[in-house]
Amino acid sequence: MVIGDSISAAYGMDLEQGWVALWTNSLDDSTEVINASISGETTSGGLTRLPNLLDRHQPILVVIELGGNDGLRGYPLPRMRANLEQMIQLSIEAGAQVAMVPMQIPPNYGPAYTRQFSAVYGELAEQYNIVLTPFFLADVALQSNLMQSDGIHPTADAQPIMLDALREALTHALERAKDKPL
Repeated sequence: MVIGDSISAAYGMDLEQGWVALWTNSLDDSTEVINASISGETTSGGLTRLPNLLDRHQPILVVIELGGNDGLRGYPLPRMRANLEQMIQLSIEAGAQVAMVPMQIPPNYGPAYTRQFSAVYGELAEQYNIVLTPFFLADVALQSNLMQSDGIHPTADAQPIMLDALREALTHALERAKDKPL
């Protein structure tokens, strides 16, 4: 199950063109991927929705791709971190492995906030021994031909590049989830 924001909800394109659908199509038929991503989602919204999603879908893997909207809105980092931490804990308690997709924010928020924002993901991944993927917009975000006119959302052409950045880490996370004793 992927719980994310507009980047994972395939904003501005058909859902089938997004990285989550491309990933799903690359997996064997026995693996179902639920895309529980919503455009505009924050860590607070994700945390609110997560218990119901865990109950309903009982995933073996939860991929968390949240925080970008928190950062763009200048939300307090301790609150963002606490929300992500609770999401990790809830997922683990529900028996799921967790992978986290780190986000980055533009430098205009100041070097301290930007640095501390980015550090949250690595710190939580280490603390909970979860899979931390690479930043999947690294090869996309600064290429105007791969970004929509808003400069925030990737195009359909960017989605395979984003998936390629995630594939190894997600494969590892999925293998961990499938190997986990019941």
